[in-house]
Amino acid sequence: MLYRIVSCALLGAAALAATAFARVPEPASIAATPPAAVLDVAAVPNLSPDGRADYRRFLLQATPRAFALGTNGSWGWAAALESPAATEARALEICRHWGGVDCRLYARDLDVVWPGLESAAPRPAEIPLAGGPGWNLVPDARFLWQGPREAKGAYLWAHGRAAGGQDSRGTQPQPHVRVFNNAGYDVLRFDRAPETDETDAAAEWMREALRSLRAQGYQRVVVGGQSRGAWNALQALAAPGLADGVVAVAPAAHGATGSPAWAWALDDLRRVVASARSPETRVVVVNFARDEFDPDPERRAGIFRALTAPRVGALLFLDRPPEVSGHGGGADSRFVQRYGTCLLDFVEGRARACP
Repeated sequence: MLYRIVSCALLGAAALAATAFARVPEPASIAATPPAAVLDVAAVPNLSPDGRADYRRFLLQATPRAFALGTNGSWGWAAALESPAATEARALEICRHWGGVDCRLYARDLDVVWPGLESAAPRPAEIPLAGGPGWNLVPDARFLWQGPREAKGAYLWAHGRAAGGQDSRGTQPQPHVRVFNNAGYDVLRFDRAPETDETDAAAEWMREALRSLRAQGYQRVVVGGQSRGAWNALQALAAPGLADGVVAVAPAAHGATGSPAWAWALDDLRRVVASARSPETRVVVVNFARDEFDPDPERRAGIFRALTAPRVGALLFLDRPPEVSGHGGGADSRFVQRYGTCLLDFVEGRARACP
């Protein structure tokens, strides 16, 4: 069995300008579409079972991404390099390195581009569907799109708040969101302007964004985030009925090591947990070891474990999983490979724990 090297790197997306905007989109902007051909693993020609397993891993990768295929069944892929051109070149290089004959691209981002099988995937226009001063609810065109009538649900992703005040709008959601998207969830970003992105204000904006998704017709709504976005997702639990699922990855709102706000961080977390009033919501919390934004891992873990019925419907607490560590552990490919499907299964009620 050949071993393929995966090329990956962090990719930053261009920031979006803040816009005061609040409306329900016209039906044409969210037209229903069939599932994308890129998800059909069985349709990829020439691949062995090992190749099809690797193609499934490819489908969890960030964009830009490219999957190259040789007529003799060799393959190679790359994701999230500095440009689409570099990503495609690397995928073709890997395919040839492993003896690929006549290597060419099979998939580019969300599209199948293999001759005779070409199929462009549905994408949304990145136009805010709701918003106000300081925030926007924006469909993410790097993910497959079906619209509220056809999608299984909506996944609202909330980015963190950079300590240096950098603009995080437009950044790509973490890899586990791909699992939900590939299963039929539309992906929307909860983008906030850094100059007004205060914790409690953002929590109210998030609640408004979640109400908007319900009003637009999504039958299931999941809200997830990392760092401050995850903290806001937990704050949404104070309003019952807004979310069917919450995925809070490394929640934090009090700065990194040395921050004076650590003195009251645990008390604030206790208040967030105590205010939860969402008995139907299934909640995932992920804590990582050696997280520089975690003032007391053991005591925080104890507080999170109190997030049980009747405050919420069910809790899955992944406390310092051994595979990865650090505040950004949720972006590690090993995390999504081990836990991505389990997160989806738990939120949809098919699992009570992760292996």
